[in-house]
Amino acid sequence: MNLIKRKWTAAEADEWRKEDWIAILFSVLAYTFLTIGSALSFLLIPAGFVILGLGILSTLLMYYVIDPKLRTISSEYEKKQKEYLHQLDEIQRWEATK
Repeated sequence: MNLIKRKWTAAEADEWRKEDWIAILFSVLAYTFLTIGSALSFLLIPAGFVILGLGILSTLLMYYVIDPKLRTISSEYEKKQKEYLHQLDEIQRWEATK
């Protein structure tokens, strides 16, 4: 059993799941570590480079967890947008022929 789900349907991806909470946790850690690590790195404090590395690692883990879900949702919205634009185009053509 995988800890992180990587394959999503559009309906599943639209619901809040544990992957969302994991991504939230990693995003908070990433922003905190990146901010503190950058500040300390600019001051050339060695611990800052370690904290900055943890921030980069947290960012990559956040991306790994949430990206499949976001791609699925995005592709579904793109399909809906194409359908909507097609319907809108048909309505405009109908009004132009009046």
